Amino acid sequence: MRSYVLLFLLFLSVSGYSQQSLNNYKYVLVPEKFSFLKEINQYKMNMLTKALLEEKGFTVYYDNAELPLEIANNKCSALVTDVTQRKSMFSTNLTLVLKDCQGNVVFQGKEGKSREKEFEASYKLALRDAFTSLNETEYAYNGTAHAARQTASQATGVTYDVTAAVQPAVAVSQPVAAGQPVTKPAVAEAGQASGTLYAQPTATGYQLIDTAPKIVLSLFKTSVADCFIANNSNNNGVVVKKGAEWFFEYYKEGKLIAEKLLIKF
Repeated sequence: MRSYVLLFLLFLSVSGYSQQSLNNYKYVLVPEKFSFLKEINQYKMNMLTKALLEEKGFTVYYDNAELPLEIANNKCSALVTDVTQRKSMFSTNLTLVLKDCQGNVVFQGKEGKSREKEFEASYKLALRDAFTSLNETEYAYNGTAHAARQTASQATGVTYDVTAAVQPAVAVSQPVAAGQPVTKPAVAEAGQASGTLYAQPTATGYQLIDTAPKIVLSLFKTSVADCFIANNSNNNGVVVKKGAEWFFEYYKEGKLIAEKLLIKF
């Protein structure tokens, strides 16, 4: 009996995470061809997938179409659709999968099945059956989560002369980046200074989070080792390593400011 209760609680926790993740996304991209089919939009499967996602409330585009700037400039603002097939002699078996820009699975539904002999009918029935898992999940875009955008241009060959007093970094609450779920660090290691920021990889660099967890800084890779373009809701600058220490450097009212950071990669 206890094992059934644990399984039920696990199912609830996973369902809750998927729900929260789906609500972070407004846009979904659909490929022009699924890997298990031989032709573009064969049996009109891609068209049907797009229509079913739109019925759910998503704004859907084909991935080869001209995309709005919000997606074109930031692919992490959209989920990517995949439909996979498990081969079977007597049935068509399809599964709907929605992934973020890094390939992480945000949603995976049940396996849809059909025993129809005619290919087109069988594929469409199996796809509709696969979509029942998504249809049973409440979806409402919350409008608060979006991927961090790289707004500063890449700086190369620039030297920095820090004259300002070193200041502790101030945590700034920012929206969670799409496709980058913020996970709370387990427990700070013994002897670790308070204010430590934890680096979580993103498609373009890292996001630094505190133990709340909140995103404090977004870091973007450059061609220079140990140098990142950085921004938060207040300042744009760079994060650089000097010796064994990291600093967030930016200009404020014409004055160069350097904030010392404690980062755990």
